[in-house]
Amino acid sequence: MACIFCKIAREEIPAQIVYHDELATAFRDINPKAPVHILVIPNQHLTSLHDAVGEDHQTLVGHLLQVCAQIAEQEKIAQDGYRVVTNIGRNAGQSVDHLHFHVLGGRPMHWPPG
Repeated sequence: MACIFCKIAREEIPAQIVYHDELATAFRDINPKAPVHILVIPNQHLTSLHDAVGEDHQTLVGHLLQVCAQIAEQEKIAQDGYRVVTNIGRNAGQSVDHLHFHVLGGRPMHWPPG
């Protein structure tokens, strides 16, 4: 499969991996938008959250969100606040067709974001 995130999850291409288990991988974004910017992905290829909202993936999506919270603790941004974002489709800014959550923190987050 040509998906860059699948290759990162399989450790076929280098990335700054900060978390890895049988279901998920987390790594630092190569173009960070905040002092802490980590992507959390399922190791299984799913195009977006829209494809993962059924009963088949409830456990996986819950696990990914738990990993997001664990990353916030690990990176010491949980206490001051952080943002978790997923984009669905090109118009929303999704640039890689593999479900991923952005964990952003280390600076004030403004609203609206885009």
